Amino acid sequence: MERRNFIKLAGVAAFSAVQSSGVAESIFANSNFQLKKGVRNAGGKKPNFLFIMADDCTYRDIGCYGGQAHTPNIDKLVPEAMKFTNCFQAAPMCSPTRHNIYSGLYPVKSGAYPNHAVAKEGTKSIVHYLKPLGYRVALSGKKHIAPEEVYPFEYSGNKNPDMGAVESLFSECSNTETPFCLFACSNEPHTPWNKGDPSAYDADDVELRPYIPDTPVVRESMTKYLAEVTYFDSQVGQLLDLLDKHNLSDNTMVMVVSEQGNALPFAKWTCYEDGLGSIMIVRWPGKVEAGSKSDAIVEYVDVTPTFIEAAGGKPPEILDGKSMLGLLTGKTDKHKDYTFGIHTSRGILKNKQPYPIRSVRDENYRLIWNLIPENEFQNVVTENPSSEFQSMLDLAASGDEHAQEYTHKYQHRPEFELYNIKQDPANINNLADEPGYEEVFKRLKGKLDEWMKDQGDRGIQTELNAYDHQR
Repeated sequence: MERRNFIKLAGVAAFSAVQSSGVAESIFANSNFQLKKGVRNAGGKKPNFLFIMADDCTYRDIGCYGGQAHTPNIDKLVPEAMKFTNCFQAAPMCSPTRHNIYSGLYPVKSGAYPNHAVAKEGTKSIVHYLKPLGYRVALSGKKHIAPEEVYPFEYSGNKNPDMGAVESLFSECSNTETPFCLFACSNEPHTPWNKGDPSAYDADDVELRPYIPDTPVVRESMTKYLAEVTYFDSQVGQLLDLLDKHNLSDNTMVMVVSEQGNALPFAKWTCYEDGLGSIMIVRWPGKVEAGSKSDAIVEYVDVTPTFIEAAGGKPPEILDGKSMLGLLTGKTDKHKDYTFGIHTSRGILKNKQPYPIRSVRDENYRLIWNLIPENEFQNVVTENPSSEFQSMLDLAASGDEHAQEYTHKYQHRPEFELYNIKQDPANINNLADEPGYEEVFKRLKGKLDEWMKDQGDRGIQTELNAYDHQR
């Protein structure tokens, strides 16, 4: 669609007049931070960090989160760890999510908000913060970040962690008593779903989310997807075994997350619960209470400041994230009142029409703002003639009312959506225009407006500028 066609829509974005050039330029300046004692074990050693991440995994599918995937290694962590029930990321796709974690900044502020994103020049990452504290900082597996000067990790692996390289890191750090921070990034269960054993799942018995039309193609794909979730779980097991092998488990904070939802409708590329929600399980012997649970709202942007503080540093004020150290060590059970989300359609494969989305959520409600609802929501799933979505469209064409309703809803949405996430975790019943929710709507919309203004997010214009922030 031509840029000039959006002039009449510009009013949809509340911050079209906000100038991005003056937004927190200091975040990219040199960031020196004070050292402090930090959290050490009885031997005085700084803690290690092992962050394990899946790729395109809906958090509800993990066994210990009530899911049907076989995840024995992840499940085994729960009695030894703190399990978070309200963990979220700021963007429901791979590249901005990873930038978000490693920089401690929300996507628009770092510039890394579309897919295949590039962070603004001068942005600092966790490598810059932990190396001065004596850490080796490594990433093994999927990268999807740029440029390298912003993220100067010790890299290994390709799409999945290189277990040989990981063992070498563990061995070297153990022998030299050097603390490490490793991000072990799987590519599973990202499509194509071709790893693991689908025969472990019966297509007739798999459970589908209430927004997914029921077709044989979808059921068969679900067995393959669940098999890849189990494959990811096996990688978790390998990494934990390597910690044990090198006697590192007692002094390592292990954090396991699932990234955004899977590639079926209403998960990845959306700001619904199943798009932005994530598992988070944190094991840290002697520091985190084993078998504990937290309902506090936490975000991926909080990872970098948490690691900095636990390592003995002081998180810079420029970070958007907030350290979870007090939460992890039991000093508090509160963290954040709101979590925020952004989706950028420009730059996604097969997308033809810009479809910017913003969202805010508190402990009870999620508000979603579709900034150009006149457009059709598109991506590789909707445009692939052999996709699961096409089988749903075929079912809808045959007269199935459920398929008609949800294939239409996936591509055609109102400007605002409001959901009671406790009563309606699948985000089915839109309350935005229902009487009695005016104050909830006003409060959440006000918080979303404040966040966008703080980030320099100009709504539609930010979406249109997305190509300037890609590789």
